[in-house]
Amino acid sequence: MSFVVVARYVTAYRDRVLALLEPMADASRREPGCLGYTVHTGTEDGVVVIVEEYESEQDFADHCASEHFRRAVRGEVVPLLSERQVTTCVPAGSER
Repeated sequence: MSFVVVARYVTAYRDRVLALLEPMADASRREPGCLGYTVHTGTEDGVVVIVEEYESEQDFADHCASEHFRRAVRGEVVPLLSERQVTTCVPAGSER
C-alpha cells in the first residue's frame, strides 16, 4: 500500500517558491521509500501543488524529519505562503 501526500500552496512569490522546491524535490526523490515527488504549477496565479508518493506513512514521516525538508520547506517556503493545505491519502478501500 502506498501513502500519498498532496500539498497545495498559495503564494504571491510563486517563482521563488518553485526555485526553493527544485533542490528539495531532487533530494526527496533520493530518500528511501520515496516513489515519486512532483511539483506542479497551478493554472491560477500563485498556486503550487506537490504530489508525493511513499511506500509507507513512516517514509513520509522520515521525509518531514529530514534536514532538507526542515530547512527548505519549514524555514524558507512556509513563510512565503498565504495558504498551505496538506492532504494525506491511501488507496481507496485499503485499511490504514
